[in-house]
Amino acid sequence: MVSGSRRPAAVEAAKPDVNWSKGSDPVQGSVMADNSSGNQSAYSLAPSLQVSAVKTSTQSAYADSIGLTDTVILREVVHVIDDFGLPEFAHVAANYGQDRFGYVVTPNVDHLIRYYEDASFRAHYRAAEFILMDSRFAARLVHMLKGVRLPVCTGSDLTAHLLTKVIQPNDRIVMIGGSDEQAKEICGRFGLANVRHHNPPMGFINDPAAVESCLQFVEQSGPFRFCFLAVGSPQQEALAQALKARGVARGLALCIGASLNFITGAEKRAPVWMQKMALEWLYRLLQNPRRLARRYLLRGPRIFGHLRRSRVVLRKAAQSS
Repeated sequence: MVSGSRRPAAVEAAKPDVNWSKGSDPVQGSVMADNSSGNQSAYSLAPSLQVSAVKTSTQSAYADSIGLTDTVILREVVHVIDDFGLPEFAHVAANYGQDRFGYVVTPNVDHLIRYYEDASFRAHYRAAEFILMDSRFAARLVHMLKGVRLPVCTGSDLTAHLLTKVIQPNDRIVMIGGSDEQAKEICGRFGLANVRHHNPPMGFINDPAAVESCLQFVEQSGPFRFCFLAVGSPQQEALAQALKARGVARGLALCIGASLNFITGAEKRAPVWMQKMALEWLYRLLQNPRRLARRYLLRGPRIFGHLRRSRVVLRKAAQSS
């Protein structure tokens, strides 16, 4: 295992301009204005990631992929979820290859709220190649309010499955986030001999130099089979979109949140019966009320109104690929 304690040398390949600014724009009064400009709302935790404006043809292709028009995409908040359960997507991930770059996002209730309120976060999701429903509670809520049945493929289950069933000992794996001890434990437990690990400092997303160091570490570690981005949301999604915009990295990146903590035992996951009853959020709240009470009890209820005012589209596997 190689740890990224030093800042890597500069990458010579040309990249489009990416500007990490420390300011944030006020929340726009119009969803259409936000969707057109990609302005970041004051709600977002990460600095805005500004990439080149999306061309109309690309927007039309995106709208085509979910069966809607550009006008609807601009005027409404549209949640897109790909039609993959764990077995189906594990097969897709296993065969993704290392000659291109794509990334996976795993929305839960907190992400859906941020997606509704923050245009820059919507941009992170729209640039993702795969969007997998992470929350059984959110899936049930969508079915109740919108009449759409969504498959669930949690980031934690997917990460564990890839480590135990898919990844081979000599596959190049990149881990961003987690401690050195966690990285060593994962290497030892799963017999991994080709891991590159980098743990950026707390608050790195506000430091352009630290962000650049992290991006270059991923790019110089490729091509990789998988890159696990475990630095929390929206930081991990912002990194993934930046990697795609720069066009250097090759392989499949997965935004997996706290999955490494669950695998190594740093955090305890809910019992299976609570997971099946969509009560994993309650278990986490009881385990850590000080950290999670605000998220689950104060912000969480916003999801009911947000879902009523938005669309949910189940994108079929052929479209998402």
